[in-house]
Amino acid sequence: MSDAVLSARTALVTGASSGIGWETARLLAGHGATVLVHARTTAEAEAAVERLVAAGARRDQLVELAADFTKLSEVAVLAGTVVERYPSLDLLVNNAAATAPERCTLTDDGNEVSLQVNFLAAHLLSKLLRAPLSAAGDARIVNVSSSLHRTASMNWSDPHRVKKYSRVAAYAQSQLALTMATADMAPAGSGVTAVSVNPGLCDTALLPLYGRVGAPAAEGAAAVVRLCLPETVVANGAYFDGEVIASPAPVTQEERSLKRLAKLADQLVGRAA
Repeated sequence: MSDAVLSARTALVTGASSGIGWETARLLAGHGATVLVHARTTAEAEAAVERLVAAGARRDQLVELAADFTKLSEVAVLAGTVVERYPSLDLLVNNAAATAPERCTLTDDGNEVSLQVNFLAAHLLSKLLRAPLSAAGDARIVNVSSSLHRTASMNWSDPHRVKKYSRVAAYAQSQLALTMATADMAPAGSGVTAVSVNPGLCDTALLPLYGRVGAPAAEGAAAVVRLCLPETVVANGAYFDGEVIASPAPVTQEERSLKRLAKLADQLVGRAA
């Protein structure tokens, strides 16, 4: 049953076919939002919507959208579809994530796959969706990050880690980049606020990377959705561990590194932007 606190608001949740993304879509729908349910394929998006309806969401609240984030052209098409259909977008939850493979794998765009899916797609979406986000007046971007970002460093000379690859280092770098870029996704005067959150160790497809037992995905989603609610006061660029505001890695506050990352991200998304 909806409590309607997000009634008349529209939210795009990426990676909503399973895990924290699906649970986030379920909870947002429960709060009355219209939820754009993104998945890698149309079949996965349709299946996710069917499960949401079976879980109690209203069908007229849900819209399935598909884009393979290993292809930046599909990210751009997704953004174009949203801009065309929704002149005002209240929430963007950048949740889509992929583990880094055992061996260094580059997308057709030439980027290490976890860097592209976990960071560059979100970077590109935030740029291409700026108009509908700004039109909402008080829109929020919530980036689903990881505590592993604190263990990472940006490999500026080899961001795809082709020369010395480690799947854990590559994944952690992607989460560091996402956390670093959060404040930049909501420029001053845009009317948008962006935050990042570590939802905690949850039982999702990413769990094997940690090799431990995780909490139910719904618990992680609750921390994400809390940051989407108007009653939760947040500051641009803030980082949360679950429901508690926390200190991110020190590099996320280094202006020179932030500018360097913004320039690198724009170069890596290239013509898709």
